[in-house]
Amino acid sequence: MAAPARSRAEVVLSLGVLALGLGAAWIAFSLPETSGYARIGPNFMPKFVAGGLVLMGVWLLAEVFTGGWREAVPDDPAARGEHAFSWPAFAWVSAGLFAQMALIHTGGFVVAAMALYACVARGFGSPRFVRDLALGVVLGLAVFLFFVRFLNVNLPAGWLQPVLGAAGI
Repeated sequence: MAAPARSRAEVVLSLGVLALGLGAAWIAFSLPETSGYARIGPNFMPKFVAGGLVLMGVWLLAEVFTGGWREAVPDDPAARGEHAFSWPAFAWVSAGLFAQMALIHTGGFVVAAMALYACVARGFGSPRFVRDLALGVVLGLAVFLFFVRFLNVNLPAGWLQPVLGAAGI
């Protein structure tokens, strides 16, 4: 019986994930032991992530040596469900990101979120720009109030400072 065909790329990537996990484990276990609340210190998460990487590398290697990776992604973009690149969608989303960066300090978080939401929605094909602006205000205000009131994170209120009052300080 012939041995199963192995893809060189699958072997290399599996060994790479395993090596990354082993390197991360070596670094994580060299961190100083300090325990915090509930005896979990700052080095717990690096050890957890390193363990996950090692397990994933071993799993991928096991799949390589037992017939290849399962449920591999097809090489054909149409078979993967991908669409052709859309310059107008890219332009709308990029414009939204630049508008958010430009407005966050002057217009405030809610206004910047409104602009970002409306531009991204337009980039994804929404023809109702005014509705998207309104939804952007509602969602931006909800996120703003959640961060300011419950998480005690200061976000810029900008132009809505008179409306938001002490919530935007």
